[in-house]
Amino acid sequence: MDLVLRDHLEGQVPVLSIAGELDLATAPRLRDRLVRLAAEFGGARLVVDLDGASLVDSIGLGALVGGMRRMRARGGDLVLVCTSQRLVDLLALTRLDRAFDVYPSIAAAARTDTRPGPRTCSDP
Repeated sequence: MDLVLRDHLEGQVPVLSIAGELDLATAPRLRDRLVRLAAEFGGARLVVDLDGASLVDSIGLGALVGGMRRMRARGGDLVLVCTSQRLVDLLALTRLDRAFDVYPSIAAAARTDTRPGPRTCSDP
């Protein structure tokens, strides 16, 4: 399966929705998009919606970490949206649940005045 990246604004907050496989073959496309979004929205909170991701491998996780670092270097942040327990478990296994704020919805992640509670999401 291919990777589909779609970015839009939720109010004033940029959102990047990911659908498909995020792996060795597709991670460079994500990395390029995150570089562009960081340049455009550097000081903002960037929401990355992983609900449509059918696969995320270590290279894909690395691209997300790079995007987070890029946003934070510009005074912003990169937060994740997920409702897949499989992905939450992957973030916990790799300890990236300590690096990323994880939200159960785009609306919750886009509210810049909120911080997530426990970093868990439930299956829909």
